[in-house]
Amino acid sequence: MNAKNTKIAIFIYSMAGGGAERVVSYLLPYIKNKGIDVVLVLMNSTIAYDLPKDIPIHYLETSKAKEHGSLKLVKLPLLAYKYARLLKKLEITHSFSLLTRPNYINVMSRWFTNHSYKLIISERNYISEQYGYGDLQSKINRILVRKLYPKADQLICNAKESGKDLVENYNVDAHKIKTIYNPIDKQKIDEIPALNNFFDPNYFNLISVGRLEIVKNHKMLLEVVQDFKNVRLYILGQGPLEEELISIISEKGLQDNVFLLGFDNNPYKYLKKADLFMFGSNHEGFPNVLLEAICCGLPILSTNCKSGPSEMLELEQELDDDIMITKSGILSPVGNVELMKKGLNYFLQNPEYLNSCKKYSLKRIKDFELNKILLTYEKSIFDS
Repeated sequence: MNAKNTKIAIFIYSMAGGGAERVVSYLLPYIKNKGIDVVLVLMNSTIAYDLPKDIPIHYLETSKAKEHGSLKLVKLPLLAYKYARLLKKLEITHSFSLLTRPNYINVMSRWFTNHSYKLIISERNYISEQYGYGDLQSKINRILVRKLYPKADQLICNAKESGKDLVENYNVDAHKIKTIYNPIDKQKIDEIPALNNFFDPNYFNLISVGRLEIVKNHKMLLEVVQDFKNVRLYILGQGPLEEELISIISEKGLQDNVFLLGFDNNPYKYLKKADLFMFGSNHEGFPNVLLEAICCGLPILSTNCKSGPSEMLELEQELDDDIMITKSGILSPVGNVELMKKGLNYFLQNPEYLNSCKKYSLKRIKDFELNKILLTYEKSIFDS
């Protein structure tokens, strides 16, 4: 790689809080420090991460996050045209986009320019699940993925299962796919003080982190814990289901056992003092919250959703009819309340296993160390 003649555009919808956005916040200064010119391209002005002041930001537009789906669709060619002109004007040699809409625009931009550049896209979700609801929007997105993604020069996925899905269902060449897991800044997390005296030691304290929406399936978590009187569940997150969850908690008489804590941008202070991390998601890309929990030494009780958890916990054999015990925690089939109860009970009845998970998590997290992952990105993007 000749850094002098290399210039990369990193293209993402916004820099609001999220796993892909966090990766970008790590990549920008890393690439800059390698002596490579880098620009950030956005479609929305929200920026929730500290970014280097000397990295230029270009806006294709300043749209609102809640735009109607039909408007998003019809604007794609126009935004691709604008992006193509920007790539040529800035003499970009590498165009790297993350998340679905920027990926569409990145690929479509080649329709409008003969400017030569390496086109890399990064898919952070399991497409067949994310767009598997049968509605018109899902159908359109599946068509767009099938038509556009195979035209990229390279695809980076953050889980092997997501890449496998693209190969099997969306005509993507397996040789174009590279799996790079999300990184974790362990040093930074280690410096954050734990929240002492928050959890009652007379209870087994569970914690879950995630937006309060259908895909995260917090309702199932409430069904699981209602039969355990010595357990308390703390949920960090906001979202459209908050009022409904409050009603369910009241109806089930769980006011003394389940607590909605709202959003907190520092979940680590809780994670470091809880007994177990609980996660009920129906599908994911690569759930950062599990990675953060492992980094804080927490054992995991999670659904074996597509994709991410099985790879993170190094699952050896997938089961549909029983819990799956790993060195870092327990996985249960998606949506199965009784088996997740069985998993929780296994932790309660086997404290030695709980402690072994805590010890192993500190070993496992090294595989996701920040600089190791960033070096992998560098080699994948810039090496021919």
